Parts: sequence; structure tokens; C-alpha cells
Amino acid sequence: MTTVDLPLLPLGKGKDLGTERGVECPGDLPPASDPALVERARVAKERLGERVFVLGHHYQRDEVIQFADVTGDSFKLAREAAARPDAEYIVFCGVHFMAESADILTADEQKVVLPDLAAGCSMADMARLRQVEDAWEALAAAGVADSVVPVTYMNSSADIKAFCGRNGGAVCTSSNAEVALEWAFAQKPDAKVLFLPDQHLGRNTAVLQLGLSLDECVVWNPLLPDGGLTTDQLRDARMILWKGHCSVHGKFSADVVDELRAQHPGIQILVHPECTHEVVTKADLVGSTEFIIKTIESAPPGSSWAIGTELNLVKRLANAHPDKQIAFLDRTVCFCSTMNRIDLPHLVWALESLVDGHVVNVIEVDEQTQAEARLALDRMLALPGRSARD
Repeated sequence: MTTVDLPLLPLGKGKDLGTERGVECPGDLPPASDPALVERARVAKERLGERVFVLGHHYQRDEVIQFADVTGDSFKLAREAAARPDAEYIVFCGVHFMAESADILTADEQKVVLPDLAAGCSMADMARLRQVEDAWEALAAAGVADSVVPVTYMNSSADIKAFCGRNGGAVCTSSNAEVALEWAFAQKPDAKVLFLPDQHLGRNTAVLQLGLSLDECVVWNPLLPDGGLTTDQLRDARMILWKGHCSVHGKFSADVVDELRAQHPGIQILVHPECTHEVVTKADLVGSTEFIIKTIESAPPGSSWAIGTELNLVKRLANAHPDKQIAFLDRTVCFCSTMNRIDLPHLVWALESLVDGHVVNVIEVDEQTQAEARLALDRMLALPGRSARD
């Protein structure tokens, strides 16, 4: 995560909240190091033609997004890749777990390329397979494992998805977490849910959408013996939340929400459900990245918004909607540093390597992990309602 401290400032090209001119953001990322890279990327992509399909996550910087055939959130992009069976190469401008999901859903002969292998996800890294297996053994020792249904957020590694698949669990997205939890609780009369790896999405969904109490949610800390929980706490809990979080969404604070409301009456607070419970309960609207985009697109001209999600997307929305007043929901400019490892130089290198016949940075999930992860994904896809949207 890359941060730059600054006062609360709007990001749009239109009028500021309370002023008459636009404000440039001091946290702007630097321009591409070589202006010729744009032309090189264009030429390489043109030469590859339909052999390549480029996916761009919403949190990518504009210099990369301009070359994406499709933009979206992680699961949407993985499904878009699966819908292009004629593309030999899927270049995924996102992070590692997203490329893994694309490899699971695409045909064996298709190659998924991640332009920089260092593009990971801090949240996904907070739940390692060995840690989760140790937790499962501890739940068995406490006598509750037979009641537990594991549910993992899409933002997790392939082996965590596979763990859920072979243990009767499922995957969820930020859009369908409510439906996925309802499904999980219906699997057993005394069901408990082990929710991985984002405690905030799990807590917000359980409490605000399913009506559970905060007391029914406990946090499993993988760095402590038995997760730092007693046997009684595990037996009484309905949600066992893994102690993980998004390094970007976890930065937003309830104090800033209060400050903005005091300074700008009528402003609407729009946040992602990966934000803390305190922030989400103070927000006007809460939803996935796609929900945030659609909300701003349909908002009336002149409306004022403070958005709690990754800054590249917030800036892109502000620039696309100059008739609305859009601010970033923090004093700190916050980019996802691992996502931004996929920059224009890495994209050019990946595309030109493909032109030269060299397939670089291929993401491959082994067959057993693929099969078990696909079980968990298929259970999600079978859910009613919003299961197909990220």
C-alpha cells in the first residue's frame, strides 16, 4: 500500500466541495518512465490480435487500463477470460490470486500471464494453507469442526479455495456474501461459518445483512494458540472470522466520515464492505466495486460523494463524472501498491515477449487444486440471485 498524507480534497474536474475550482491530487502516481512505452504496447497488442485478451482490474492505473479489453473486479474478469476460449493468452493486469482464478476457469491450452509475479494481495497472504489446516485441527479438538462450513472470499489463494472445496464449503464475492452465508448456515442444523480471509466482509455481512449479533462473531488469530479463543467461545460463536483485512479499505476511519458530514451537509458516504464495521455502519451505501461504479453512474448531477475504496478507481470515477462532487474518504491518499506493480513497463515486456514467442510469468494451478477449488466456485455459481456478479 502506497500512502501520501494530504488534507481532505475532492478529486473531480468539476467544482470542489465548497470551492470554485478543481484540485489536483498530490498523491498522483508518476507518469510512465518512457513515453514510447504507450506506442510499444499498442503495436505489440495489435500484432498479437485475437490471440491475446487483456484483463484490467478496476484498481489498476490508467496507463494500464487503456490497454484492457475488459475491466472489472476479480471474479468478473476471470469469467470474462473463460468466455474467450479462442484467446491463446490471457494477460491479467491484477494480482496473483486473480490470475489463479482465471487459470482455474479457462481451458488447459490457454496460458494466463501475470506481467509482474510480485503483484500479490496482502489480504490473501494473511491466510496461508498450513495456518488454515492448523485451525481446522484445532476446531476438531474443540469438538466443533463437524458444525463448521468454510467460506472463503474470492480474494484468497487457489489452495484456500481448494480447502473450502474439499471440506464442503464455497467461495463468495463481495456482492453475494449474504447469499453464500445463508447457504452455509443451511448446510447443517447447528452450522457455524469459518470465514476467510477478510474479517470485515464477514462481520459486516453477518451482522448488517443476516442480523447476527457482534457477540456471535469471534476472530481467529492464526498467530495465537487455538486462535486466541476458548472452547466456550468457539462453541457459542456462529461466525469464526479469520484475522485478515484489506490494507487499503482498512485505512478508512469513522472520524473522517463524521468530519465530512460536519463540513459538507448532504454529502453521501459510499464504501466497500471490506471497510471496518465502524465505517460501514456510518455509511449511506455499502457495496462491491461494481456497485460503487453503478451508484455513481446513476447519481444525479450536483450530488456530493465521499468514496471509500482504492484511489485509482475513485479518481477515475471523479474524472468520468465532472458534474458530481467526488472526494476520497480519507486524509491519506492510498493506492494498492501490489496492484500497481503491474505498470506499463511490465505490461509492455509481457506483450512483446508473447510477440517474440516467449510466454513469460505463466500462472498455473495444479490439477488437484484446480479440481477442489472449482468445487467451491461451482457451489457459489449454483447460488441464487447475485452469485454471478462480483
